[in-house]
Amino acid sequence: MKTSSFSVLFSALALAGAAIVPASAMAGATGNAATAAVAPADQFLAGLAQYCGQAFAGRIIANQPQSSAPDPFDGKTLVMHVRGCDSPQQELRVPFHVGDDHSRTWVISRTDTGLRLKHDHRHADGSPDAVTMYGGDTAQAGSAARQEFPADAASVAMFSAHGMTASLRNTWAMELVPGQRFVYELARPDGRLFQVEFDLSTPVQLPPAPWGSEA
Repeated sequence: MKTSSFSVLFSALALAGAAIVPASAMAGATGNAATAAVAPADQFLAGLAQYCGQAFAGRIIANQPQSSAPDPFDGKTLVMHVRGCDSPQQELRVPFHVGDDHSRTWVISRTDTGLRLKHDHRHADGSPDAVTMYGGDTAQAGSAARQEFPADAASVAMFSAHGMTASLRNTWAMELVPGQRFVYELARPDGRLFQVEFDLSTPVQLPPAPWGSEA
């Protein structure tokens, strides 16, 4: 018996491990089996979400140019904590603890076109800092391993209002190699580069809740 083109397609999907759909759902198919690719934004979020509830120690791997002023990160224990995982496909909250300073939380959320990064800065009493919720949206698709966030218009306006002219051209980035490392990065065209690398191979004791959040 002659094998139909539909039978060939059905067998190929089965061998490839694809989900088999009813024949009625295949009506109108042209013979080209297309599977929707998972967007890099979703791959990145999923890669980070696998660490929900865990914390990891970090170290500064780049901080240039060197400043003569005291660095607030020098000699401090650096810890990231993946939490805020109620809807991990839509948003993750990652507090960044610097010693006893629990003021910083990275908020990574899904948008229609990619990802958004915001920096939630709080005081010890939970009230928002004057400069908070700054960040930006991805301008490119990026990859499962790296996402970049140029400063958005609202952040530029906030920085301008507070005289933070050096920050007007900020681009933040995050890199993820599951089981190995997570990197937070701040870069500017003037040569400013700040990177903290966290060791994902060894979870550490959970830090306190970030300021402004429930335990």
